[in-house]
Amino acid sequence: MAEFLETSTGIAILVMVQCLAVVAFVMISLLFLVYGDRKIWAAVQMRRGPNVVGAFGLLQTVADALKYVVKEVIIPAGADRPVFLLAPLTSFVLAMIAWAVIPFNEGWVLSNINVAILYVFAVSSLEVYGVIMGGWASNSKYPFLGSLRSAAQMISYEVSIGLIIIGVILSTGSMNFGDIVRAQDGSYGFFSWYWLPHFPMVFLFFISALAETNRPPFDLPEAESELVAGYQVEYSATPFLLFMAGEYIAIFLMCALMSLLFFGGWLSPVPGLPDGVLWMVGKMAFFFFLFAMVKAITPRYRYDQLMRLGWKVFLPLSLAWVVVVAFLAKFEAFGGAYARWVVGG
Repeated sequence: MAEFLETSTGIAILVMVQCLAVVAFVMISLLFLVYGDRKIWAAVQMRRGPNVVGAFGLLQTVADALKYVVKEVIIPAGADRPVFLLAPLTSFVLAMIAWAVIPFNEGWVLSNINVAILYVFAVSSLEVYGVIMGGWASNSKYPFLGSLRSAAQMISYEVSIGLIIIGVILSTGSMNFGDIVRAQDGSYGFFSWYWLPHFPMVFLFFISALAETNRPPFDLPEAESELVAGYQVEYSATPFLLFMAGEYIAIFLMCALMSLLFFGGWLSPVPGLPDGVLWMVGKMAFFFFLFAMVKAITPRYRYDQLMRLGWKVFLPLSLAWVVVVAFLAKFEAFGGAYARWVVGG
């Protein structure tokens, strides 16, 4: 068996099985994320939420997905049919392939490349094309307007996210997620992680992630009361399902990035306790809970407030933080907390 896995056919089969395992994890997690999002929102509003289909309503998301799949796909007259159908597929596929470089444990990663952060940047930057394609191909002014301001919003907050991550790269000296996690492996456990030296940027990253993934209070691209669901207004059935699935997968990816960049990834918060994949998954679930709570308790921003926050507040702060971290790393201030050039140092 070991000899077969060393052949080209065996390697191909092994890679395919690993890819299917990651896809299965993300898609199964997606069912519970939607369920948890609805239950948390319901609990804040003092109502039950999904509770009929399956035990405790756990199969409600499956029922909703089946409903979308069996519905008829309606394409508006005058729409650009190939682009109209390609847009939701683009959003879904790009959100999924970003998981290729996300490690869940030591060595548990599909592609352990040295430029993993650049890969995630490249893929997440392309996701805006799915939104623009969907709005333009619908042949309607409302989805087109929604797609344009969605593109402006996503690009605006990608800049801040990029600058925040540059600070982490300066501290670690690597763009590999595994190296970033290992650099946080210290004798102080929870207090050795990057959330402490990069404390102000944790909040900026979280808020920027909300805007980047079109989550409330920054869900302007799909604000039902303003643009009739934005770029998705002409979509139904499976294409709409792909848009929604891509959005939730991107949200879960942001939860994984927060875990890896600031909260130690698969590392245990208490020295002596074993590290492992359960810590990583638990941290991702916790950050998704925060995403859901923000959706339930915060009112929606106006669009001018959203853009002002991104360009006049977050961009200057994140840019200034890069300069501060560069100086602190150069002079190894605070015991070298900002200059962990040796992984795990």
